[in-house]
Amino acid sequence: MAAREEQGTLVITGGSRGIGAACARLAATKGYDIAVSYAENEAAANQVVADCHAAGAHAIAVQGNVADETDVMKLFERADKELGHITAVINNAGIVAPQGTIETLDHARMKRLFEINILGAFTVAREATKHLAKRNGGDGGAIVNISSAASRLGSPNEYIDYAASKGALDTLTIGLAKELAGEGVRVNAVRPGIIDTDIHASGGEPDRVERLKDQLPMGRAGTADEVAQPVVWLLSDEASYITGALLDIAGGR
Repeated sequence: MAAREEQGTLVITGGSRGIGAACARLAATKGYDIAVSYAENEAAANQVVADCHAAGAHAIAVQGNVADETDVMKLFERADKELGHITAVINNAGIVAPQGTIETLDHARMKRLFEINILGAFTVAREATKHLAKRNGGDGGAIVNISSAASRLGSPNEYIDYAASKGALDTLTIGLAKELAGEGVRVNAVRPGIIDTDIHASGGEPDRVERLKDQLPMGRAGTADEVAQPVVWLLSDEASYITGALLDIAGGR
């Protein structure tokens, strides 16, 4: 059996389920040690950690809310202290709220969604830069933001607030990629389409995949593993000349 090639520490926000969990499991097989953050489901996060351990990685789970600056700082501090040098970040944590037209979007809902999906993502990117950028003593690395095809589709009559938050993430990706290009840090985003995860239940329609699958060009939803593959590839040296890219993983949608 070939020796495991060490790739440093990967921080993944929202790593206890769905795309984040799939990325953690795959990255563990590629030589990364893994720090996953989770909001509430400790058992699910611990299972991801156990799966990473089984793949030969060191891994920890850190509870926290990305909308809380202190929690984000704690995540990076623990990852660096307990696992070692941070080389990669997957900026994944995000939420969706029940479907509706704009008249139904009350202020409290929008405030919570934007605090997590926008403010949280920016805070994660800031802390990642502190650890990765050469100007801050880092050795460079890679950041992948998990956006959504909703950022270009708009999600009318469903959740345009979610779509707008992902549009902000696209802009963050483009701007930060240019800001960090000379600092040894590549910044890219993936934009998944309809992916078969439990996020649809969070939006109030657990059967959304079944309802929409026949409308999709490929006739099916994607899987979390199908998103994880290109995400982890973007972290790798094989993507060494790619930065500022917005990669659609939407099955042609």
